[in-house]
Amino acid sequence: MVLKCFSKVLPPHIHLSSSCSGAPPTFSHQEGDDPASAPGDDPPKGDSPLQKKSPKLCGSNYPLSIAFIVVNEFCERFSYYGMRAVLTLYFLSFFHWDENLSTAVYHAFSALCYFTPVIGAIMADSWLGKYKTIIYLSIVYVVGHLIKSVGAIPSLGNQAVHVVLSMVGLFLIALGTGGIKPCVSAFGGDQFEEEHASERSKFFSIFYLSINAGSLISTFVTPVLRGDVKCFGEDCYALAFGVPAALMVLALVVFIAGSGLYRKTPPQGNVLLEVCKCIGFAIKNRLKNRSREIPKRDHWLDWASEKYSKQLIGEVKMVTRVLFLFIPLPMFWALFDQQGSRWTLQATKMNADFGIYVLQPDQMQFLNPLLILVFIPIFDLGLYPLINMCKLNFTPIRKMATGMILAGLAFGLAAVIEVKINETDMPRLVPKESLIRVLNLAKNPVQVTIQDKDLFQQPVESFQNPAEYSKLILNGEQQSLHFTLQHQGLTLAFNYTVKEKSVYSLIVFEAEGSLSSRLITDLEAKPENGLAAVRFINGLSQDVNLTIDSKRFIAVQKNYSASEYSLLERDIYNNGKCITETGEFPLELGLLDFGASYTVVITNISGGAVEMWKSEDIKANNVHMAWQLPQYLLISAGEVMFSITGLAFSYSQWAEFVLFTVLLFAVCIIFSIMGYFYVSVDPEDLEEKEEKRETSSRGNMIGLVTQKTKL
Repeated sequence: MVLKCFSKVLPPHIHLSSSCSGAPPTFSHQEGDDPASAPGDDPPKGDSPLQKKSPKLCGSNYPLSIAFIVVNEFCERFSYYGMRAVLTLYFLSFFHWDENLSTAVYHAFSALCYFTPVIGAIMADSWLGKYKTIIYLSIVYVVGHLIKSVGAIPSLGNQAVHVVLSMVGLFLIALGTGGIKPCVSAFGGDQFEEEHASERSKFFSIFYLSINAGSLISTFVTPVLRGDVKCFGEDCYALAFGVPAALMVLALVVFIAGSGLYRKTPPQGNVLLEVCKCIGFAIKNRLKNRSREIPKRDHWLDWASEKYSKQLIGEVKMVTRVLFLFIPLPMFWALFDQQGSRWTLQATKMNADFGIYVLQPDQMQFLNPLLILVFIPIFDLGLYPLINMCKLNFTPIRKMATGMILAGLAFGLAAVIEVKINETDMPRLVPKESLIRVLNLAKNPVQVTIQDKDLFQQPVESFQNPAEYSKLILNGEQQSLHFTLQHQGLTLAFNYTVKEKSVYSLIVFEAEGSLSSRLITDLEAKPENGLAAVRFINGLSQDVNLTIDSKRFIAVQKNYSASEYSLLERDIYNNGKCITETGEFPLELGLLDFGASYTVVITNISGGAVEMWKSEDIKANNVHMAWQLPQYLLISAGEVMFSITGLAFSYSQWAEFVLFTVLLFAVCIIFSIMGYFYVSVDPEDLEEKEEKRETSSRGNMIGLVTQKTKL
């Protein structure tokens, strides 16, 4: 991540690599940078191939070739962000991993995507050139997408096969997307002649727009393909990954189609490697010249002057200073990427009904690119000019610090929302704890007593909406408990074995003129991904077959037998059927809401209709997803603060969001202190200073240890 952000915040006259900027490399590789040239001598340049002039776009100064590059970037970003939008829920629902493992793998993949640009830059600058690097790594990219899509087909092998295919696919995708990242924008900049610098600058604005447009559309569309389209009887992850794969194929085809129009510059050597060599040589030379007789030098990098030019050394000094300033930034971007993991998981526990449309949890990510597109002109044309009118010196470092503060506030809001969400969660159980409640399906009140337990002080009324679950403290992993039921002067006793960290309902009912009971197991947590859970208890004296929709068939035996839970999308289910020996009757369940769990008791059939009683076991999600909007507003505004300065980067409980908030504010304070002491240096001033220092010390030079280095 540091490389990604660093390559865009260097002063405009410095570029870390020729592949990381839109213009030809200007990080001095001119005087003495070649190991075969002596300091101060111009290295042999070689003959540059004569670049042909590309046809212009509609009579303007824009090369026609950039149209292919912009379309390629749009399709590639659609492909990447569309795949990544559903990735966390894929791990959670398809692999059945827990939230922590899903989050860890998601961020490991993101980190790999930010590391592989180093590989792509070295390949482009040292061996293949930008064009061939984009082609070859795009093919790797496509193969990764195809493997990832195949790995999401449920019928193909067992879970181990799916995991292996998915991990291989993600590795190839990371290699492809990261490898071409530093090359595509730079290749677009290469298409312009030097006299068209203003057009080149506008091209990068269009290029950035295509990135956000691809991200915006894909993060809205692919969750729809995942959730609203069903294949193999469940969410269609194969389609959600397949469409981005098709877009990546289209991106490659479009890029190759413009091959005859491109200006292709040959590899010119990797500046990053030269910087590393310069630093390494300086350290090595300093260690070999530790004698007190040797004059000290102003900066430790000056010990590379025997091999490298003054200009290169001066610019490397500025690079190291900026790198030091950027030490806190990876923490910011690590937390920024929580939008695709923890914030998405938070959205699965919220109410997503917006009236005219029900959002998928992973669709909320589309707010970030949308707000970026809205905020950039507002900040550039409104906020920043207003600040300048107020005579406030809003420097780039202050913008970045402000962005950190806004991001910290975003996580503070996320923590508050998480606290409200947890109010409808089931209690977290520890060893030797269980939960229990009573469902009285008899006609009269029942007093329930558990031996040695101080629970259920009041009688439970007939068909009384159950209160909160009561906590049972056990004496081991499981315990046999003695239950006593008092009903109309009669006392009945039952024994049931209860296991730790489990949730139970004690059903009390009348059977054959007497009181009876049954202990059934309930859900221990909310249904995942905002689904609703429902089960049925058949209080009739005959078996029933139920249909909730056209695809769900549930058989429930007679005499208060209970079915398993069925997971359903949030909806109103009034078109069900109850089929018995005596006929077929309509079944109207009403609304089954986000994250709720229901028990439906069929009590009677009268007048051609089913009489039933519905109990809400676990409360529905009552915090609306719209409450995530403020945190997205703040995090997007924080990102814009970084983007204007040249940055383009990036645990489920409330305590973790508070931790993220504290970490961001701590990083902000550290960054602000470091920024206060940071002084910008102009390369021309640095060269004048070097010349004066060299003139004054020319008469005081003594022999240094001879190095075995070719000069």
